Amino acid sequence: MIHRNSIPWRRIGVALAVSMTGLALGAVNAEEPTWDAGAGGLEVTSTTFTANGPLPDAVIYNYIYNGLNICTANGAPGGDHSPQLQWSHVPHNTRSFVVILYDPTASFTHWGMYNIAPDVRMLPAGAGIADSRYGAQINNDFGDPNYDGPCPPQGVAPEAHHYVFTVYALDTKLTVPSLANFPANAETLYHALIRAARDGHILASGHIGTYYSATPPGP
Repeated sequence: MIHRNSIPWRRIGVALAVSMTGLALGAVNAEEPTWDAGAGGLEVTSTTFTANGPLPDAVIYNYIYNGLNICTANGAPGGDHSPQLQWSHVPHNTRSFVVILYDPTASFTHWGMYNIAPDVRMLPAGAGIADSRYGAQINNDFGDPNYDGPCPPQGVAPEAHHYVFTVYALDTKLTVPSLANFPANAETLYHALIRAARDGHILASGHIGTYYSATPPGP
């Protein structure tokens, strides 16, 4: 199920603080979370993974310990590449897009890209590299200025983490403060989005949810 969300931003501005992370989710169980469906807004899809299904190793973080990747259930290397994403139902006066990958289970931001050009409707797999040509990026919660994939801790409940890719359409470019010693991070991006919502600049949003567990299956 793909969530499509349309919110009256001009009337409720700072409600973005609730909706920005794509938390309109209702988990059936820890292994198969699902996301609500709504009317209108952006429709976000991916050819890399299926909505509400598990993420492939190609997008998972690569952290090698004793010769194995602790971020995958079988120890296989993670590709750590951002997935392909595409979106439709874009408002005609859109001037930029923002894309965020957030883990609401751990309150962790893996990726934030903003000021994506208004004619873009798709990010190819691997677009979240450092100095990407598709848009400016914040330092994620790993401290890296690019995409870093999921790495839920093995054996720590809940073992399956939810992951939400959210796309925002704005009628302006986003101003995200960034200094040499204090580069833009998740918090500065979220505050910039809240300001944009308060001033009526967010036209629509949409997200697609998925999950991943690095814990090996039991006997």
